[in-house]
Amino acid sequence: MTTKKPQSLLREASHQIIAGGSAGLVEICLMHPLDVVKTRFQIQRGSSDPNSYKSLGDCFRTIFLKKKTIMSSHSLVNYAVVPPQALSVAGLGAGLTEAVVVNPFEVVKVSLQANRDSFKEQPSSFAQARRIIKTDGFGLRGLNKGLTSTLGRHGVFNMIYFGFYFNVKDAFPTSPDPGLEFLRKFTIGLVSGTISSCVNIPFDVAKSRIQGPQPVPGEIKYRTCFQTMALVYREEGYLALYKGLVPKIMRLGPGGAVMLLVYEYVSGWLQRNW
Repeated sequence: MTTKKPQSLLREASHQIIAGGSAGLVEICLMHPLDVVKTRFQIQRGSSDPNSYKSLGDCFRTIFLKKKTIMSSHSLVNYAVVPPQALSVAGLGAGLTEAVVVNPFEVVKVSLQANRDSFKEQPSSFAQARRIIKTDGFGLRGLNKGLTSTLGRHGVFNMIYFGFYFNVKDAFPTSPDPGLEFLRKFTIGLVSGTISSCVNIPFDVAKSRIQGPQPVPGEIKYRTCFQTMALVYREEGYLALYKGLVPKIMRLGPGGAVMLLVYEYVSGWLQRNW
């Protein structure tokens, strides 16, 4: 009796890791180009920037013509069947934990995405990480800069995303038709990702400004999360805190739906077959 329970817990943990990892991998492979576009919009400082992109299409076209290469990582936080408020709290806690883990990777990712000359010179992720560590170290000015913004971005997103999806999903009856059931889950996931993206984007803009190139090399203009939000608001207006919203929704709306669907179907298959 004592040996059977740990085996069951280990099997369940394996199911969650495999399903979550598969979901995150599929989502990022499909949607990552939109993350690059989002970051480019967020780091440009108004129409006075000579290199500013005129539209979503212009950004895609410019990046494509310069043959930019893109890479990233993402993770999925899993859930349990718990009361409604607890789902949001669990999502918040999971998002904060995720942010601490992924922030160094985000610093490297943003610095690579912000590089407009990547066709001429594109360092690897490891080379870029070594350069950041050598120049600025591991701290809040180096490989962990923008940590507070990343905490806000992931915490707020996951709190709404998981709380909304797993509570609203059960409010709509399941369909015996597989196609309609897929559409039901996809639609709820799409709405979850869209609402979460609209709420947390000011944190995302602050994160991109802090982790991206500073306006004047050698001078740190964007330092902390709320200081950056206030500065962007004063200099560029309220709408500047929502830069990159369209590509963000295009990525995390459908991407969020894909991620949750892959998670549920992979998890279900593992439960039935393993």
